[in-house]
Amino acid sequence: MPAFPILISSWNGLPALSRAAGLAASGTPLLDAIVEGIGLVEDDPEEMSVGYGGLPNEDGIVELDAAVMHGPLHRGAAIAALRGVRRAAAVALEVMRRTEHSLLVGEGAHRFALALGFKDEDLLTPRARKAWLDWKASLSDRDAWLSENQASSGFGQALWAGSTGPNAKADAPQSPATTGHSDGHPGGQTPAPGDSRQHAPKVPFTFGTIHVSGLDANGDLFSCTSTSGLSYKIAGRAGDSPILGAGLYTDNGIGSAGATGRGEAVMQVCGAHSIVSAMEDGLTPTGACLKVLKKIADRTREKRLLAADGRPNFNVTFYAIRKDGVTGAASMHQGYEHVVQEGASGQVRPCAYLFEKSKSPGC
Repeated sequence: MPAFPILISSWNGLPALSRAAGLAASGTPLLDAIVEGIGLVEDDPEEMSVGYGGLPNEDGIVELDAAVMHGPLHRGAAIAALRGVRRAAAVALEVMRRTEHSLLVGEGAHRFALALGFKDEDLLTPRARKAWLDWKASLSDRDAWLSENQASSGFGQALWAGSTGPNAKADAPQSPATTGHSDGHPGGQTPAPGDSRQHAPKVPFTFGTIHVSGLDANGDLFSCTSTSGLSYKIAGRAGDSPILGAGLYTDNGIGSAGATGRGEAVMQVCGAHSIVSAMEDGLTPTGACLKVLKKIADRTREKRLLAADGRPNFNVTFYAIRKDGVTGAASMHQGYEHVVQEGASGQVRPCAYLFEKSKSPGC
């Protein structure tokens, strides 16, 4: 007999799954347990792709997206471009429970969260602010922003030595950050054409997200995603994470799936829904993930999104769980990981992949 709950998540989900499994074992409904587990990651200032400490939009403001799906009710809800509230997944859950709506965005999502007693706070940590300022300095050598290297001689060094911000010690520039995780690859990604990192490889950048899908002992399926979205995005941008059928999809009679990585690519093939449909047609969870990845690769035709070998220069990772508890995950490129939890036991596993590392860009 398998141990329940059975959970699958993105590479950053180990603490979330452990927490969710513990709560479920004590009687907490699984979706509530998943959302609470994801809250641990949303609270972590070192996780730069989710919640508090997530990398901001181009204006230096953190905007969060999240969604939930409840298999037995076949209901889901989401929030997008939420500012000032770190527990985005919990807000999405409340949208599902308290309203007839499936999506709240921007200021409306913020007011809804405050009405329910969620704390309003500045989500931009000193580390994320430093990353944003480094990104701004790397945009052009013909604007007024100086990078740390450009300001490293004469009076420029004195300017970097202190801060004119309200919190001088916290705002003072630190040592350059290493390239951040980009959808779970241990060493990040090599900059793609048009990516701001190609002129500043130490600027953190991420497409990252946390996704969790789970099956409880009653045979019911649930899912949740949470993300701060694409780093330095245009204000108001929403990726696949808050889009039911794209960043996540749960059909209680078939299975559940979710995505991390380049959200625009996932949206354009209805990624999570396509995976669940492929499982309904008889493919394994891993096989279904690979099928939809191939669809993305085949339909990626803009030169800016292709490496010299014609393969996508970005990553997408899909995660899936079938009604019988079988799990699977696959990435566009080799070298990515996911997490599976069965009862009290969690394990990090390699993802299947479409393209080998030696031939993939930046993996």
